[in-house]
Amino acid sequence: MKIEDVIKDIVSQLQNKKQTLSVAESCTGGLLSGHVTSLAGVSSVYVGGVVSYANSVKTSILGVQESTIKKHGAVSRETALEMASGARLGLSSHWAIAITGIAGPTGGTVQKPVGTVWFAIVGPEFEEANQKYFEGDRSQIRNSAVEHALKILKTALTK
Repeated sequence: MKIEDVIKDIVSQLQNKKQTLSVAESCTGGLLSGHVTSLAGVSSVYVGGVVSYANSVKTSILGVQESTIKKHGAVSRETALEMASGARLGLSSHWAIAITGIAGPTGGTVQKPVGTVWFAIVGPEFEEANQKYFEGDRSQIRNSAVEHALKILKTALTK
């Protein structure tokens, strides 16, 4: 399924539920928001996003606890969940999705190699986080992360 079709399905599901979406992005640097807003009419459900590339933005704007980043790292389940929760609360949306990862080519470690990405979705009585590893160069990792985020959001909306 094409990415445009996934976005159309997400928008349709949100419109049917009369619900809204926000995003919090780190390693994708606004790419997810760019894809979502490429669809005409998305303003009926998309309220906005935060590109929280720096940890200081994660803490000051999204409300991620400094202790979470110190204990688990910026690329972790815990940080992704707090990013999504912060976007949902701060942007007053029903649903929020967060992406945080290491797109490379540097920044990876043995425990968290380049290509490691965490995703979190929070919504009405819903909370889920998962980690995925993507291969490729920086652009491929970022694009793969956006595609995966949209697919898991589509699935979450049907639960």
